Amino acid sequence: MNRSDVADMTERTLKENEVFRGRIFTAYDDEIEVPGGGHSRREYVSHRGGVCCAALNERDELAFVSQYRYAYRQVVTELPAGKLEPDELPEEAIRREIKEEIGAECSGWRDMGRLYPTPGYCNEVIHLFACRIDSIGEQSPDEDECLEVEYIHIDRAVEMVMAGQLPDSKTQVLVLKIAELLRRGEF
Repeated sequence: MNRSDVADMTERTLKENEVFRGRIFTAYDDEIEVPGGGHSRREYVSHRGGVCCAALNERDELAFVSQYRYAYRQVVTELPAGKLEPDELPEEAIRREIKEEIGAECSGWRDMGRLYPTPGYCNEVIHLFACRIDSIGEQSPDEDECLEVEYIHIDRAVEMVMAGQLPDSKTQVLVLKIAELLRRGEF
């Protein structure tokens, strides 16, 4: 596909209609013009984004956090992650989240790219990182967070992803990416 094809797919906003504004996201039901001049609607969620990190200790074990996720009504095991605060850089957010959730001081930070978790209806971007754990101190989770930390060897984490035991998409992507970098000797 060349760039002119992409330009032909662009939809133009005719009217932005905010239908809900909450602490975490805003929902819209916009009127748009599609390529060729037709009109349609697009419902979507605007979210300021988040961060996720593969934090490895000296034994190549990843730090995982298990916590109750209300939307799924179950405990979910995932890599440390969190939401961006207003005007916060992703690099600042992930260091804050690592300290809060697992109590770690880390080095060897690496940008692992970004992830669009639900592009069909949400503009959220999750920024992915990896680091090496230097030391573990005390956790300081948010008041409304109840979480448990466990360390799982990277090989076992890959097995869990492949067996469907880690259903969180950001965790799956990051586990497989860091495993490949370790296999190549690049991390």
